[in-house]
Amino acid sequence: MVTTQKKKNTGNPYNCPLTAAVDKIGGRWKPIILFYLSNGKKRFGKLAAIVPMISKKVLSQQLKELADDGLIVRNQFDEVPLRVEYSLTDFGKSVLPILDKICEWGKQFVDSNLSVQDMG
Repeated sequence: MVTTQKKKNTGNPYNCPLTAAVDKIGGRWKPIILFYLSNGKKRFGKLAAIVPMISKKVLSQQLKELADDGLIVRNQFDEVPLRVEYSLTDFGKSVLPILDKICEWGKQFVDSNLSVQDMG
């Protein structure tokens, strides 16, 4: 007789820490947004201007996801016109050393590919 045991559903969809990390900080835009917020709070319009080639709809969606995940905070001021600023939480700041390492790796990758192309 073969018995199988059902995996207990703990409410956590991640069975791998890397999967969780990539889901929360990965993708085309999230690391770039986090990088720009590392220099201090930014308004939506400023982020839209400095994040290359992102639509306002996608930027808004990415900011919402980052806020929902506790990486950034959205501060809305009751002014006319409405002012909203985004900044990193302490949890969001904990990602910055990882992003620095990714930037270092990216620089090495770009430099090594440029030197290979120069030789070709």
